[in-house]
Amino acid sequence: MNDKALSFLGLAARAGELKSGDDTVLKTVQTKKAQLVIVAGDASANTIKKFTDKTDFYSCPFRVAGTKADLGAAIGKESRTILSVTERGFAKKLIKLIDEEIN
Repeated sequence: MNDKALSFLGLAARAGELKSGDDTVLKTVQTKKAQLVIVAGDASANTIKKFTDKTDFYSCPFRVAGTKADLGAAIGKESRTILSVTERGFAKKLIKLIDEEIN
């Protein structure tokens, strides 16, 4: 995950538009508040599959990006495995930044 995307994650966190942790993120997906779910690339296969299935079912964008340490540092906390962005504008920009890096 590039520095620009990580900085943008930090901005979303400071704006209060970012949630972290399995249960919290799962709740935002199920209540359709999540606009984007990001899972760390070094997360377990079970975690990635669980959230791939949930985001597919609830039609929520999903990306695997960065590492646990990267995601945690970006939002000013210890390592984080999963994040959800709850604001559409932040989500669109992050999807664009993550996809640009992949391509």
